[in-house]
Amino acid sequence: MRPPDPRTVRSRDTALTAARELLIEQGFAGLTHGAVATRSGISRATLYRIWPEPTDLVRATLTRHIAQARSEPTGDLRADLRRELAGTRAMLHDPGSDQAMRVVIERAAVEPEFARIKQALYRSGTRVVRAVLTDAVARGELPDGLDIDRAVDRLFGPLFFRRLLADRTFDLDYVDDVVDDFLQGTA
Repeated sequence: MRPPDPRTVRSRDTALTAARELLIEQGFAGLTHGAVATRSGISRATLYRIWPEPTDLVRATLTRHIAQARSEPTGDLRADLRRELAGTRAMLHDPGSDQAMRVVIERAAVEPEFARIKQALYRSGTRVVRAVLTDAVARGELPDGLDIDRAVDRLFGPLFFRRLLADRTFDLDYVDDVVDDFLQGTA
């Protein structure tokens, strides 16, 4: 399999950067193929071919950010959890991904496509932490029978609540506290 053409990668990055900027500036209503084409210099036809609907642009914007925030587990439970949650913290504090997440959450309740996007992003965004927890159970660092879904809720829940519902920022000390509270309460 050949690596992707660098020009194609650049064009996609340019379009997604434009989509991110439009989400920040104008919200979902301003995220149209025409606006992205104007901002990015990428033709509408190309945009429609890659992302047929504006929802596809939102999904791609968030998926790109999630992929950039993910790390490779090292086997050090605390460090791996901290690194993943620090990536989530960065994503929650990035204006583009913050706005995109708010759009997805808001519209998921009434639009099936956004509900599907939300579920896909949830699976993608928690994949590494699930693997870290599963491996820690196998190594005996966490108890057998640990409810992985509940553990994911306990780790990510405070971050999303604080940022998206309370509309408050937080630093890496807060992330450390969440990880340490989880580990102390689970050991």
